[in-house]
Amino acid sequence: MGVICPCGVTVDACAENKPVKFHKVWKKVKGNLTYKANICVTTLPSSTLSLRFEDIDTPDRFSFLFTANCITSITCNKERYHCTVTVKGTGTVGMMEYPFEAVFLDQVSQSANDIVQSFVIKGFFNQKCAVQVPQGSIVALGCQEM
Repeated sequence: MGVICPCGVTVDACAENKPVKFHKVWKKVKGNLTYKANICVTTLPSSTLSLRFEDIDTPDRFSFLFTANCITSITCNKERYHCTVTVKGTGTVGMMEYPFEAVFLDQVSQSANDIVQSFVIKGFFNQKCAVQVPQGSIVALGCQEM
């Protein structure tokens, strides 16, 4: 019998040609985003989260891989038609460490897309606009019982 996660999220999502902002870069940069996460509040030390950005405006100039090295908190908020999961912690891009906050929206309706509400790597990267991803690519854990 598996362990039930009272609050968590799994993410395996991609979005193409999305505008994002970088710290100290005045124009938005378009690129492809790949989000991956496997997080549970009861197993934060072994939870994983990553974001890959592939720059398509100026190929490879702004491309990066962000990997969380310490997830400090996760909160789940069930609303009428969706569950919002907020994840906070620190992670690395290359050799630099940054705090981050990611907000994922798991839509209940099978006809609605899931949404990466925001993904902010403080002092480096900012995706504050909502990015729609295919239904089922974000799965909130624990919201069903809330």
